[in-house]
Amino acid sequence: MKILVLGGCGFIGSHVVDRLMRQGHQLRIFDRSEEKFRLPLPGVDYRRGDFADRAALAEAVEGMDAVFHFVSTTFPSTANLDPKRDVADNLIGTLQLVEVMLEADVRRLLFLSSGATVYGLPDATPIPETHPLRPIGSYGITKAAIEHNLEMFRRTSGLSPVIVRASNPFGPRQSHTGVQGVVATFFNRIANGEPIEIWGDGSVVRDFVDVRDLADFCLRAGTSTREGVYNAGRGVGISLVDLIATMERIAGRSVPRVFKPSSVTDVPVSVLDSRAAERDFGWRAEHDLEESLAATWDWVRSLKPGIG
Repeated sequence: MKILVLGGCGFIGSHVVDRLMRQGHQLRIFDRSEEKFRLPLPGVDYRRGDFADRAALAEAVEGMDAVFHFVSTTFPSTANLDPKRDVADNLIGTLQLVEVMLEADVRRLLFLSSGATVYGLPDATPIPETHPLRPIGSYGITKAAIEHNLEMFRRTSGLSPVIVRASNPFGPRQSHTGVQGVVATFFNRIANGEPIEIWGDGSVVRDFVDVRDLADFCLRAGTSTREGVYNAGRGVGISLVDLIATMERIAGRSVPRVFKPSSVTDVPVSVLDSRAAERDFGWRAEHDLEESLAATWDWVRSLKPGIG
């Protein structure tokens, strides 16, 4: 297949690109910047541009069989600071993408949504795809709105969307700036001997999934003809305090904790039920949490000469 990967130079997108290349697909990447942690890949058609640039987007979509959409200009922890930007960049941007796709007669779209934010406060865990969408933060609200619009286009315009609600992916190439991705951020602080900041008492439970497993599912889902919504997580939760303890044990070093007030949009527990992905695609997260954390620690150390 000829596949356009929007955000293919980013953390998740780059791992999906790896999987697609191994399967022999012809790839075009559209991103506003180059990959941060490695050189361009041979045989890939790179296009530089902004997601809001309709002309550049239309040129990138032309001639493709499918589009994998990993672009997001906001993060769960910061989207509430500017909800209008979240809507303008991501919701309106995705609606423009769909218009461009339909004009080019490109129907297949994989959209990466968020399993950790669209459900809100869960009635029970693990959370199935049939759970009501009750997001309580701007990031999840915008993701849910995009999902609803994609369903409208499926019914009215022949779009063929598959939506992946990912839990909390982590692994090599994840930014450690602190705005998204606690594993990369915490390991970076452990490597530097800096205190770890925890918002709340650390009892919040999250479902962490290896980015390699998520990339494998995106490959299976996006290159299939199935439509609908699928969770993608390990289905096992761990609290932040237990996660940090495990990371310190893997790294062989410990750092102080600094506890700060929790956010009003924090969900106490978010663990996904991914049995639909196993039923329809034979997929389940294969990587053990500690093994994946160890691989991530090795990657963090590789960026910091002198770290033992």
